[in-house]
Amino acid sequence: MSSAALYPPLNAPTANMFGNVPGYEGTVEGGGGYLPPPMPLEPVAPPQPGPEPEEWSIPSLSEDVARDAFKSYASSNCCYSKAPADDGVITNMEPFNTYRYRLETFTESRSTEWASKPHEGEPADFYTQTAPRPWEIPAHTPSLFTNHTEEIRVPYTSSVQDCSTCHATGTVQCEVCHGSGYDKTCWVCNGSGTRNDEACSHCDAKGKERCTECDGRGTKECETCKGKRQILTYIKLKVEWVNHVEDFVVEQNSGLKIDDLRSVTGKELFKNSQYLLYPLMGFPNPAISEASERLIQEHQSKYPQNSRILQQRQTVELIPITKVNYKWKGDSHLYYVYGNENRVSADNYPATCCCVIL
Repeated sequence: MSSAALYPPLNAPTANMFGNVPGYEGTVEGGGGYLPPPMPLEPVAPPQPGPEPEEWSIPSLSEDVARDAFKSYASSNCCYSKAPADDGVITNMEPFNTYRYRLETFTESRSTEWASKPHEGEPADFYTQTAPRPWEIPAHTPSLFTNHTEEIRVPYTSSVQDCSTCHATGTVQCEVCHGSGYDKTCWVCNGSGTRNDEACSHCDAKGKERCTECDGRGTKECETCKGKRQILTYIKLKVEWVNHVEDFVVEQNSGLKIDDLRSVTGKELFKNSQYLLYPLMGFPNPAISEASERLIQEHQSKYPQNSRILQQRQTVELIPITKVNYKWKGDSHLYYVYGNENRVSADNYPATCCCVIL
C-alpha cells in the first residue's frame, strides 16, 4: 500500500470529521484500507467436460518448416553465423507435444484513503447528503480480463481548508536561495560586486547571481495548493481491476525449459468462462484435471478475501514441441521448434562470435 494510504496528507480532515460518515467507519481513519466485497456466490455452471478425443493431435512438423525456423533464428542473432542453419543436415526429429492449462480470475477491489488537491472552485459538499457506500459508487468496468485502475472522489465528503503548507499565501520560500533571490557567487566579479573599479553589471553589484530556481523572487509557488491558497480534501475511492493469471504446463521430458513456453501459443482445445468455474473433467491427461481442480479451488478461496470475482476463464492448449537433431562439420547438435509461432531454442549454437554494438 502507498504511503498516502498509511498517513493522511498535511491538510487532511481529522479522524473525527470523517470517522462518522456512514459506510466509512474505520475505513479511512488512520490511513484507510481495502473494503470487504459483497458476499461471493456459488458456482453456477456444471462440471465442464473435455474436448473430443480426435481434437487431441497436432500435425507433425516438416523438415522444411524446421529448417526455415532455424534459419530465421540464426539470422535474428547478430553474433550467430548462418552456416549451421544453412549447411546443417537434420538427422532426426522427435515430437514432444505438451498441454498448458491456464486459469484467469478477473477481480475488482476497492480501497479508501485520504486525498487532497488544490481547490479550484469545487463546492464543499461534506454532509450535504449521505455519502454513498464504497461498493454503491458506480465505476466504469473495463473489458473483461483487462487490468485497470480508477480513482473516484466520493460524493458528499469534500471540504475546503486553508493550505497549511504555505499558510494560505500560495507561495513558499525558495529552498535553494533561502529567500534571498541569489544563490551563488558571481563568476564575473568573483563575489566582489565590482569589476575594474566599477559596479558589476552582471550581478548588479550584489556579488551573487540571481537564483535560477525562483527567478530571483526568493519564493516559489506552493506545491501543495499550486498557488490557490486553499485545498479540497476528500475521501478517495480507488477501484482496481486485476486479471490474475496462472499456468500449469504438463511435463514433456524433451529438455526444453518450461519458461520458454510462456511466450508462445498452442492449439486451443478448450475454453470457457463463467462467473465462477467448476473444474474440468475427463481429460486424457489426468494432470490437467488435477491442475484445474487445484487452481480453481485456490483462486476461489484466496481472492474473495479482499476483492470481488467478476469472471473466471479457463483454457487448455496443446503446444507443439519438436526436438531436432542435426549434424554440422561432423558434430551432432540439437535445437527445439515450439509453439504455433515456430519459435526456436538453441542454447549451444555451434558458431558464434563476439559482437560489439556501438
